[in-house]
Amino acid sequence: MQGYCMKCRAKKEMKNATAIKMKNGKPATKGVCPTCGTKMFKIGKG
Repeated sequence: MQGYCMKCRAKKEMKNATAIKMKNGKPATKGVCPTCGTKMFKIGKG
């Protein structure tokens, strides 16, 4: 699953990508940037 890293300012493949549900019930994915270790977040079904 790809996401956008705010620190690197580039699209990267998420490490430890986990499917979650937001408070409003919509699907999302959270993970970690493989380069800098910053948290990444992507809204929508993957």
